[in-house]
Amino acid sequence: MKILDWIVRFLVGGLFIFSGLVKLNDPVGTQIKLEEYFEVFSSDIAGFFHVFIPFALPIAMILVVLEVVIGFAILLNQRMNITMWITLVLIVFFTFLTFYSAYFNKVTDCGCFGDAIPLTPWESFTKDVILLFMIIYLFIKRNSFKELLPKRTGDIILISVTVISLWLGITAIRHLPFIDFRPYAIGDNIPANMIPEESPIFEYTFVKDGEEVASLDYLPAEEGYEYKSVRVLNQDKTVAKITDYNIWNEELGDYTQQSFQGPKLFFISYDVLSASEDEMTEVVSLINGVEKYVEPIALTASVGNDFEEFRHRHQLAVPYFYADATVLKAMIRSNPGIILIRDGTVLGKWHYNDIPSSEELLSLLVD
Repeated sequence: MKILDWIVRFLVGGLFIFSGLVKLNDPVGTQIKLEEYFEVFSSDIAGFFHVFIPFALPIAMILVVLEVVIGFAILLNQRMNITMWITLVLIVFFTFLTFYSAYFNKVTDCGCFGDAIPLTPWESFTKDVILLFMIIYLFIKRNSFKELLPKRTGDIILISVTVISLWLGITAIRHLPFIDFRPYAIGDNIPANMIPEESPIFEYTFVKDGEEVASLDYLPAEEGYEYKSVRVLNQDKTVAKITDYNIWNEELGDYTQQSFQGPKLFFISYDVLSASEDEMTEVVSLINGVEKYVEPIALTASVGNDFEEFRHRHQLAVPYFYADATVLKAMIRSNPGIILIRDGTVLGKWHYNDIPSSEELLSLLVD
């Protein structure tokens, strides 16, 4: 049983640490997922869930830091009684979320591992069910585990893990994720990511003489083959990484393809009503300093009147286009944010706290 205890503790603790660190890399992504859940629960279960939406970011930070700390506590056998109570509550909560997503087809990506490892709803639920059984096993045996380190030393380690985790999360929020797992990362070509990796490969199933026959070709009925079903063998490679990038305005209509032509500087604000305006002087100065070499355009999901008021207030004299808020949030975890692209390839991305100089931005255009 000792070996089984070690294996289960290692798997549960390691998974919690990995899951938490991946989400600490991008707490805003977890915030967005929680907002989606709160919206769904508000309409499907009870309206009071809407109250939690403004607090989604601090709730996200608490959850992901707790994941990391719990993971270390389990590996160290530190304060296992309270640790396992918290862990059990968390996994029941997460299992409910993933079941709800899978069964009712809501929030189809739970964000369990951020954007690093996307899981389907049923994959997420299956993962949580397996994890639930392992946690129940540890919960039952929680009082039999002996701490690996003196209590004071273990507590100091957990406090240090908490502080470091908070620092990592806050840094990612105030700047950008340390690692960008989304298909708009620096070096990615947006139009290329809008094309599926492979064409679908179909496998047909037929019945002949009472036996099932699988074939990549459609077999003729004249030879006794009765069609039964078909499935796609390479389903995961037939869907493009980007399926919803589309920008437009009333004057020019669809501007999606034009946005990939030559060097472009995107000023992105998915919602100007909640956008930080502290650094707008630097943003406008940057745009004015590079507009001879780069075409600046603004992308927003705000209604026209709100954006017009915003751009006039800050003298943001650039054409603006509309895009879906989800797309803009995927492009950059900053409101507002700056992205430099050339011929559809992302050359640079900046949080509003890290606006570059004109020289720094233009140096990226030099081959």
